[in-house]
Amino acid sequence: MAPTLTFCVVVSESKRIINAHSRHFLALSVLSLLPLSFSLIIYPTLSATLSQSQTTPTQSLLRQSPTVPDLSLQTLALPLAYSLFVFLISLSAAGTITYSTYHGFYGRPVKIASAVKSLVHTFVPLVVTTIASQFLVVLVCAAFGGFSVFLIKGIEILGFEMDYNSDHFRALSIVVSIFLVLVLVYLQVNWALAGVIVVVESKWGFEPLWRSAYLVKGLRSVSLSLLLFFGFVIGFNVWIHSRITSIGLPNFGDVWVCFWFILKTVCVSSLLTMFMLHSVASNTVLYMYGKALHGELDLEIAEEFAREYVSLPFDDAKLPHVVFVA
Repeated sequence: MAPTLTFCVVVSESKRIINAHSRHFLALSVLSLLPLSFSLIIYPTLSATLSQSQTTPTQSLLRQSPTVPDLSLQTLALPLAYSLFVFLISLSAAGTITYSTYHGFYGRPVKIASAVKSLVHTFVPLVVTTIASQFLVVLVCAAFGGFSVFLIKGIEILGFEMDYNSDHFRALSIVVSIFLVLVLVYLQVNWALAGVIVVVESKWGFEPLWRSAYLVKGLRSVSLSLLLFFGFVIGFNVWIHSRITSIGLPNFGDVWVCFWFILKTVCVSSLLTMFMLHSVASNTVLYMYGKALHGELDLEIAEEFAREYVSLPFDDAKLPHVVFVA
């Protein structure tokens, strides 16, 4: 009897692929995911330190004034540069790891050079697809905002007085916000495979989004589980470390405090790197199960077995697995 596809099955399969090519994925993680994880951990401390060192008494008085927002170019430079860095390195990591996981799924040999070279063909499509998805997200948010304004104005036109400080208005705002969050989560669940489709099928723009929504049918519960689990674990680790450092910046003049801060940052960064790696690999595995569920994987598996491979005794962990979905 074919095993039922669950969160544990997908994570276990991704773990098998990573373990079968451990040195390859370790190298990819060090090249892309580790810098990303380290930046997520260190950025709040770095930003707070620079903000304190650049603040003058006059600037402090201006920041306390509600009529003078602090939007200088110097203030925005670091967040903009950091956001661009995170955006670019995230797509690079997703592209190379997805490429390697896809080929590792079939037991094909994976090489660092091939994975990095694949970015030449996939990086721009990944950027375009990400922009397309965010454009749709902005449209959804704008639609909810327009609906909220229309609803409030409609209530006022009917003769009811709207008190923006009342409990009723707060309750309405909470209900609309919760509904908006649910819609955005639903979209993310349906678009979970878009990045994999860009890398594997060479599609880009809006097409990977529609294709992902098709393949994820029947697997939305698994996709949601992956999204919630990795999102919570990664987000919680970043938040808790940022919270600790924001309460009190470390005294870098103290050797032991400095050593403890560095050790903690390295440990948390390594943990985040591991979870990010498994997150991308799990989405790739979910894509393969999605194709199997929709009857698209039979021909590909037949082609793989039709090829001539030399099987070595120590390559058992790298042999392709036949996928069953119940």
